[in-house]
Amino acid sequence: MTRPRTVRRKRANGVESRQRILDAAVEIAGERGYEGTSIAAVSAKCGLPASSIYWHFEGKDDLIAAVIERSFATWLTAVELPGEETGSPLERVTAMAANVARSLVEAPDFLRLGLMLALERRPAEPRGRAVFLQVRDISRQRITDMIRALFPSLDEDVVRTLTTYAMAGADGLFVHREIGGDRVDLMAMFELHARLVYEAAVRAAETGSTA
Repeated sequence: MTRPRTVRRKRANGVESRQRILDAAVEIAGERGYEGTSIAAVSAKCGLPASSIYWHFEGKDDLIAAVIERSFATWLTAVELPGEETGSPLERVTAMAANVARSLVEAPDFLRLGLMLALERRPAEPRGRAVFLQVRDISRQRITDMIRALFPSLDEDVVRTLTTYAMAGADGLFVHREIGGDRVDLMAMFELHARLVYEAAVRAAETGSTA
């Protein structure tokens, strides 16, 4: 009876310590960026020895990649188009946009760190950058599928253009809030952005162009 309890306790402690490490890494990376993040700094922040961090992660790059993956998993749950019973297509799209913006306010780490890594060029590509590009592909596919579902008659080139525009606009609004802080109402801006993308899709479906 004692051994299973001991195993469960160790497993729970392992999960808890991993979360403490990730939380600390988020704070350090948010303050200092990728280059300024170190295992020593994360160890000091979370109160766990470096050996514990290396038990969970191979090194800083693996740790940053895990931060991006965790934050992305939280964010991705918001990128879900509400059901038809919730309102018109436009209302559903703007509701989803507000959910996405809210999730970025609550869990911005994957996009904040990912954009930092994506904009940098190094001889050896960090794993965190590769992970970010992979999760962006998932985001892109999710948006593409949503546009196809709402506008099945659109040409693939138009769908691709609208998807690119939607993602680029979201990136820009996120960066704008990172600069402007709480003065920027990210949910309102995302709702406006979603409305503009939706209206562009409607025009494209009616006229056969993105104009």
